[in-house]
Amino acid sequence: MITGSQVGAEVRSEAAPPSIALDDPSLYINRETSWLEFNDRVLEEALDERNPLLERLKFVAIYGTNLDEFFMIRIAGLMQQMAAEVHKRSDDGRLPEEQLALVNQRLRRSLDRLTDCLKNQLFPSLERHGIRILRYEQLDAPTKRVMRRYFDERVFPVLTPLAIDKGHPFPYISNLSLSLAVELDEQTPDGPINYFARVKVPGSLPRFVAIENAPAGQRWFVMLEEIIANNLEALFPGLRVTASYAFRVTRDADLDLQEDEADDLLRMIESELRKRRFGEPVRLEIVPEMPAGLREKLLEALELDNGDCYEVDTQMMGTSDLWTIVGIDEPALHDPPFTPAIPKRLIGQTDLFAVIREGDLLLHHPYESFDPVVQFVKQAADDPSVLAIKQTLYRTSGNSPVVGALVEAAENGKQVAALIELKARFDEENNIHWARMLERVGVHVVYGLPGLKTHAKVTLVVRDEPDGIRRYMHFGTGNYNDKTARIYTDLSLFTCRADLGADASQLFNALTGFSKADSYEQLYVAPTSLRSGFEELIDRETQHAREGRPAGIVAKLNAISDAGIVQRLYRAAQAGVKIDLVVRGMCVLRPGIPGVSETISVRSIVGRFLEHSRIYYFVNGGESEVYIGSADWMGRNLDRRVETVVPVFDPLLRETIVNDILEVYLADNVKSRILLSDGSYERRGVLPGEHRIDSQQIFLKRYQAV
Repeated sequence: MITGSQVGAEVRSEAAPPSIALDDPSLYINRETSWLEFNDRVLEEALDERNPLLERLKFVAIYGTNLDEFFMIRIAGLMQQMAAEVHKRSDDGRLPEEQLALVNQRLRRSLDRLTDCLKNQLFPSLERHGIRILRYEQLDAPTKRVMRRYFDERVFPVLTPLAIDKGHPFPYISNLSLSLAVELDEQTPDGPINYFARVKVPGSLPRFVAIENAPAGQRWFVMLEEIIANNLEALFPGLRVTASYAFRVTRDADLDLQEDEADDLLRMIESELRKRRFGEPVRLEIVPEMPAGLREKLLEALELDNGDCYEVDTQMMGTSDLWTIVGIDEPALHDPPFTPAIPKRLIGQTDLFAVIREGDLLLHHPYESFDPVVQFVKQAADDPSVLAIKQTLYRTSGNSPVVGALVEAAENGKQVAALIELKARFDEENNIHWARMLERVGVHVVYGLPGLKTHAKVTLVVRDEPDGIRRYMHFGTGNYNDKTARIYTDLSLFTCRADLGADASQLFNALTGFSKADSYEQLYVAPTSLRSGFEELIDRETQHAREGRPAGIVAKLNAISDAGIVQRLYRAAQAGVKIDLVVRGMCVLRPGIPGVSETISVRSIVGRFLEHSRIYYFVNGGESEVYIGSADWMGRNLDRRVETVVPVFDPLLRETIVNDILEVYLADNVKSRILLSDGSYERRGVLPGEHRIDSQQIFLKRYQAV
């Protein structure tokens, strides 16, 4: 059982003297390299032979997708700072150009590991199971004829070769597009004339083309760019193709929104989405065999430096495309399937409102089904006693049953308000679609507050009951997305507590109207009260420790990067507070520093499911408090987003979270990595005499046994 530390005089006497400056840059890990460490932990799962083969390949695809977004957002931001001559140092004391150099050096080591993983481990293992990604030169003559026919019939009509010379300027290359740089010549009486062209590999066609005449029981593929490269003469009759080289460009994809000047936020975001494909270049990936002269030509045209160029074999370029292979139906090469459990309290129940009236309800996704969340909205849509439904939507699925229920509610005459966050990164187009559809059926659609993203996960149902109006709520740590709810770990809390209902109403009034509420009875809400709330909770533990009362903090989050919160955690540790942090992604806090953070431990768990839940536990002198919510300890969550953190009042649910969830995470010795004070991570490992504890597998078995 997790308990608070009883702090005595001996511990207090060893606390660091006040002279230690807690804003000293040496006390912080660089945010960007910390993120790279996280992505390396993803890559480690691809290297782990205990994982099924296609699941290992899945982690490579995730690694590539993560890295693309890192360049599009984080690296683009640093390059913008340099261009604007911003000289602000990071919390660890580095200028933007120093951070870029650090990332460049650190990332190249990781890319070497990625190449080794694919070339020497995963691809050979896949071949042993009859799954091969062949180079074009490996194809026999009959297969090459099949590929030529595929090229003529399916690929050639789509291609648009672009000449590059004095009369044809260097073409604008869209974000994440794969291209071929083609060298050609023409023989004339005066000697050969050299030409240069670019051919875009069409993203509308499968990148991994199945070889239909592969032997029985075998799945063979060849890459689209290689089919194009080996049939280029069809695009340039009269010229000789001398060489071609694959390359890929990444661009700044962060939206630049001036909301104060926008009359129509929806139209403005649509316009910015069109621009996203043509943001400033931030990375050039080339094949190693590309000649230096051609490399320099591309860098010059894209206005990039050598440090922005990465040599990558074509099979390692755009590894996010590997999802095609990951999706192969080979059950033995995937994780065993599972069916999310239905909580005992809900088995045989059709009236979710009646269950919630009996007491608060907690769900642990994906181990427990997301269906009750959908049922909550659907029942509200059909229930004649329901007067209104209000919901925040940050990310949802392509064919969302939750949105469908809101449509049905509006059609049934309910008052429905949906706050749709149009600025949810990389989900903007999807959310624009839902916003327009909901507006058409009469839903009051709100696009959020100027300058803030609405990241809170709240649904409020107002019901007219015999004893008066009652408000039912769902508070979540994850999005209203039935698809990701099967692969993200999250918590859902259902309640009809009157005080939380009053807070939820006040929150929606602030989001949809002109309410200036800056305090709530029970909820912590960003950007008004969340930062100060967390600061008070941490400071309270510090005071408990100084006065010899039980004190302790356990927090499970996605990221910690806010220096203000880190400094308060350092002060708590100096007072002797035991602090256990489970942080999936980046963490700028350095644990284990003498006199500063000796009582702080940080671990990261990366496994089959994406650890997404945010949980905060405070021992509070023995009167423990537990909160769940949507916020990480990052500046953007505390100051620049609408976030909610809700207390868990039911003592049995608090005990479940602390002893049945957090305790398992802290005991994990299979998927857990421990953060060292130098910023690196090492596997926790199974110590002599210990049982093997894989937290996610324990949860799977626990809920499947219910």
